[in-house]
Order: sequence, then structure tokens, then C-alpha cells
Amino acid sequence: MTTIKDIARISGFSIGTVSRVINHSSDVSPATREKIEAVIREQNFQPNRNARSLKQIHHSPVMIFVKGTHNIFLDAILEEIQIQMHIHGENTNVTFLGETDNAVAEAVQISMYQRPKGCIFLGGSVLNFQKDFSRIDVPSVLVTADASCLGFDGLSSYTTDDYSAAYEAVSYLIRQGHREIGIIGGNPDSAHEGNVEKRIAGAAEAMRQNRIDFAEKERFEPCGFLMDDGYAAVLRLMERCPEITAVFAISDLIAIGAMRALQDKGYRVPEDISLIGFDGIPFAVYTNPRLATIHQNVPQLAKKAVEDLLLRIKYQRAAAHETIPYRFEPGESIASPARRS
Repeated sequence: MTTIKDIARISGFSIGTVSRVINHSSDVSPATREKIEAVIREQNFQPNRNARSLKQIHHSPVMIFVKGTHNIFLDAILEEIQIQMHIHGENTNVTFLGETDNAVAEAVQISMYQRPKGCIFLGGSVLNFQKDFSRIDVPSVLVTADASCLGFDGLSSYTTDDYSAAYEAVSYLIRQGHREIGIIGGNPDSAHEGNVEKRIAGAAEAMRQNRIDFAEKERFEPCGFLMDDGYAAVLRLMERCPEITAVFAISDLIAIGAMRALQDKGYRVPEDISLIGFDGIPFAVYTNPRLATIHQNVPQLAKKAVEDLLLRIKYQRAAAHETIPYRFEPGESIASPARRS
């Protein structure tokens, strides 16, 4: 049977360094961690959990993986989930990831040592689930993305109909008279995955059905999901396409940053440029003007995810997939297009 001493000997590192890798300490370099984890996998090493059970898995927690370290929308869902878990007497451990990180691969690594009773993923690439989820053997739920097409028995999903919501948002802009419409948002490395792809596709379809030619290379400007990113993205878009009269931002944070940028450049919102976001974060009602947005039902998304996961942990039920209704909030940031000199 392979021991931690064997891993240290084979990898060439001290027992203390191997122990820190196993316990996910942050004071290990990425290169060292990668070498030790490779040896662990090669030797099929399973840590002795008996000595660690009281402090680590006495109450085998539910692991929550959050895609993005400053995503206010996902933070709101996380808060609701933790409240629901507390009501049910469940412990949770939370891992925050970067926007381009592979949450599923991270879950696989952590599950090797912590053995959670279940996993909840807030955001994430469906492509990563398709590639890596088969290595996770505990009930799991993906929130804000649809996993029904993947066919995993252990993975449920609860999401908003991003395509239809984006279609409705841009259709509203068109009904107000806008035909010069731009789209901002979506990390350049993931702009055509999952939710982002569906929101862009829904917006583009609304334009196509109204005989508006959407030239994506010109009218779409990718960016991260932060206000600073939205600020910079809308300036790049407007410099390239100054004729635009309306902007659809694929998240509220991006839209709020864009609103500030437009105002700093002398544009009036909505008199010169109309603007609509997506998510319905609380901040959106306090902008000036109040931001138009697609409001996702955060309490319902969280409640459904928690109830589904706990039922499947206890009763081994089949995975479920559900689309949670959204609502359109017209706000104050949309008006009919004005002639600009």
C-alpha cells in the first residue's frame, strides 16, 4: 500500500511538502504542486482519512464552486444557497475560481482528498463538464447553465432561458426604434460557450428576424464580467461603431461600467445611447438612470438547487433539469433613438 512517505520519495520532495499539497495549502508553488499531484495520480494514492476525519470530513460537507471571484450575481446565489444549507443543517465549503478556470477539474482534485457528499457549481463551461464530469462520483448540481444535453446521471441543472431572455431584451430595443445595436460582454476565451453564446445568439436572432444585419466582428465587443471591463469595452465598441444607438450588455456589472463610460464621454443615457443589462443584481435599481435588465430569480435558483441536491444525496434520485422563469425590467435606461450630430 502506497504511503505518504512513498509519495515523498518518488517525487523527491519532503513529507511536509507532500502533506501541504494533499491538504491544499496555498504556500506551495504551482510547479511543485503539479509534480506531486502527478505522482499521487500515478501511484493511485489515497490519503489516510482516519487521522484527518475529525477535522476534515466529520460532517462531509457540500462543496460549492463559484466561477469568478468578483461576480456579484453568483455571489447573490451563493448567499441564498448557504442560507438554505444552514436551514437544512448542512455544512459547505466554498472554492472561488477565475473566469477561465476549469471548475470541474478543480472539483475532481478536491474530491480526491475531501470526499464531499455533493457538489454545487455556480457557473462553468458545459464543455468542461462534458470532458471531466465523469470523474466525479457524488451528486452534483450546475446552476445558471443547462446540463440536460450532457446526459450525466449525477448532474442536475437549474438555469434561466438565456436565449429567450436575450431575444426579448433586444426585441424591446428594436420596438423602441433601434436598429444600430451593439453587444458587449463575455471573456474573449469563453465568448462562445454556454450562457454567453446563448445570449449572443438570442440577441442576434432578434435582429435577424427584424431584418437587421448583425455584423458580429464589428458590433460585438468581448470583455470580462467586471464594471471596469464593461467601461473599457463600450468605449472600444463606440470608437469602432459610432453610429450605435443601443447596447445590450450580457451582465449588469458590464452594463453599469458601460453606463459610466458613456456618461464620461458625454453621451446621455438613454437620450443618446440606450442600454440594457442581464441578471437583475440589486445594484441595477440604484444606477442613474435605473438600468433596464433581465431579472433572474435568484431565490428560486438557489432553493431548487439545494432541494434537488439534498434529495439525491439521501434518496439517490435521478438528475433533474429545470428552466426558472425570468422577468424583464424596463428600468429607465432605454428610449427611442435620437439623431446625434
